Amino acid sequence: MNSFGRVFRLSIFGESHGPAVGVVIDGCPPGIQVSVEDFLPDLDRRRSGAEGTTPRREPDLPVLVSGVHLGFTTGAPLTVQVANTDIRSQDYDLASTPRPGHADFSGNAKWAGFNDPRGGGHFSGRLTLCLVLAGVVAKKLLPGVTFRARLTQAGGSADVEAAVRAAMADGDSVGGLVECTVDGLPPGLGEPFFDSLESLLAHMLFAIPAVKGVDFGSGFAAATMRGSAHNDVFVATNGHTATNHAGGINGGISNGNPVEFRVAVKATSSIGRPQQTLDFETGKPVTLAVRGRHDACIALRVPVVVEAAAALVLADLSLLRLTQMPQSSGRSFFGHGTGT
Repeated sequence: MNSFGRVFRLSIFGESHGPAVGVVIDGCPPGIQVSVEDFLPDLDRRRSGAEGTTPRREPDLPVLVSGVHLGFTTGAPLTVQVANTDIRSQDYDLASTPRPGHADFSGNAKWAGFNDPRGGGHFSGRLTLCLVLAGVVAKKLLPGVTFRARLTQAGGSADVEAAVRAAMADGDSVGGLVECTVDGLPPGLGEPFFDSLESLLAHMLFAIPAVKGVDFGSGFAAATMRGSAHNDVFVATNGHTATNHAGGINGGISNGNPVEFRVAVKATSSIGRPQQTLDFETGKPVTLAVRGRHDACIALRVPVVVEAAAALVLADLSLLRLTQMPQSSGRSFFGHGTGT
């Protein structure tokens, strides 16, 4: 549904054109220093304004509704909310003509016509703000761990700006490829099989609207490699390896090397060109001119969301591991102390 996590558990709420969007985090440990200012840098990274992003301008000022007292988390559910202010709902009178590529039809089918279609409603990329809010808190639970996500391609080109401008000139949109590296992560996070680190990261990453693909380490190229080439040779007793084809994960568990993965983001569905759709009342094809304000390349704003998604998974697994560890945790892999 709209919740994720076992120990560090979050629930998101709101719609693109509703009064507000936000997140409730249950299981956040007490004593974590949190202020409104902590959220602003990552919210700024997600904010529109750059060429190719939506002209919708939201101040995105977070309000700490619950779970914080005198600047520290209390252990009670932490609720952070952000108001929606720059709304033009009149642009979304879709009637019986769903937009190609959007969730208008599938959402209507799931919720029997009661879904909110304005700006995409609960399916909107606006809800990624909730992940960013929660990700700021999650990163605080991961001292020494760094996240670096960046857009490396747009429309298959490394020249992102040129690709975005060309799509805009054609009244079209373009997707992109986001690469992310998580460094400083200790070995031992993740569960074999169903809750493997890859499985949980992919679960959360695919929750980001417009994400259509995720791969780890050498990814699909691994299918073309021999084992002798793909195997990562150990070079240090802390588990570090000469290469990182596994993307920092073996057996679904972090191995102490950087966790590396890529995320494929599709082109924004709303474009300036007229498109064909179906009038579901008449059953006849019609031409649809999509109104509203949209990103020509939503991938431009996705890197910080990807970082947040990864941090949420890792914070939850870190807290879960604390519940699994014996009172004395000094044994190494071989049972001879912590090792170096």
